[in-house]
Amino acid sequence: MEGVGVIDRHFWRGKRVFVTGQTGFKGAWLALWLEKLGASVAGFSNGVPTEPSMWKAASVGRSMASIEGDVRDLSALTKAIRDFKPEIVFHLAAQSLVRLSYDDPAGTFSTNVMGTVYLLEAVRQTDGVRAVINITSDKCYENRELDYAYRESDPMGGRDPYSSSKGCAELVTAAYRQSFFAGHSAGIASVRAGNVIGGGDWSADRLVPDCVRAFAAQEAVVVRNPASIRPWQHVLEALRGYLLLAQRLYATPGDFSRGFNFGPDSNDARPVSYVVEKLCSEWGNGAACRVETPGEAKSPHEAHFLKLDSSLARAALGWKPLLELPQALELSVEWYRAFYRGDDVRALSLKHLDRIETMERDSA
Repeated sequence: MEGVGVIDRHFWRGKRVFVTGQTGFKGAWLALWLEKLGASVAGFSNGVPTEPSMWKAASVGRSMASIEGDVRDLSALTKAIRDFKPEIVFHLAAQSLVRLSYDDPAGTFSTNVMGTVYLLEAVRQTDGVRAVINITSDKCYENRELDYAYRESDPMGGRDPYSSSKGCAELVTAAYRQSFFAGHSAGIASVRAGNVIGGGDWSADRLVPDCVRAFAAQEAVVVRNPASIRPWQHVLEALRGYLLLAQRLYATPGDFSRGFNFGPDSNDARPVSYVVEKLCSEWGNGAACRVETPGEAKSPHEAHFLKLDSSLARAALGWKPLLELPQALELSVEWYRAFYRGDDVRALSLKHLDRIETMERDSA
């Protein structure tokens, strides 16, 4: 490898990589990056979750195998993995929204918990897999609403169905790792990132997409919880951590089969109000916001305070955040503005990948 903390192009060239949820926001960015690194990629997903989407806007699927299927279908998932014969698996397919989990708790648990079970079952039945990374969430921890950065050793929890389902997915991953993969050639890790932002996200009830939709329509964005604090980070920061972990997990599975946090520096755990004000300033053109009034909507419970301790990723992988929050927001606005102008956002996305790779090499 080129060195700890640096993505190794030679490692990824020709690697067979299977990605569930490749049509989602994070999955599409990961698939594009893997393609850029020279990997052979196959994806498995149940359609494209949003319109517009990063997947379509950046033409991510044009040079990879993309299989239509539901992670809750064990036979279809197993066949897809067996047929492709991957060396590395990234599991991103999920129901990823807190508010939607209140409307569809059963669907959230079945996708996020049993989807993880079926993914690991499929891997168990496939020879040649060397590394599996299950992407969960910073919300998997039992949130005590304290000024405290959660560590990988802290207990799993979750008050809302989404958070609870991600805590359950972590417990499933740990159980499979200890019961079926101890001493196995395949390493099994889980990763917990902060609130990822970046161009190409159009998910409902998510702050940056909500802002962009309002700005594009020349409307004031409605802010639900302006004082809530989140560990904001650009999507490429989290994905870079996943790629670094996969390299190490592939080489020495026994040392890296565990959970890892990938969160921003503590000063980038900012309130919602900061992010919205910065986005309004970057967007310009009269972009504005207003706070949701008490009688306007009844929002279900969401965590008020959330931080991650990423000391383990720093020490074991040499990973560290490269983009500060203002830079992450600037890149996000640049991407969305290019999209709404009709520019080539695939080319811009590759340019953003070049930028993060250059920053990584310069910081190594």
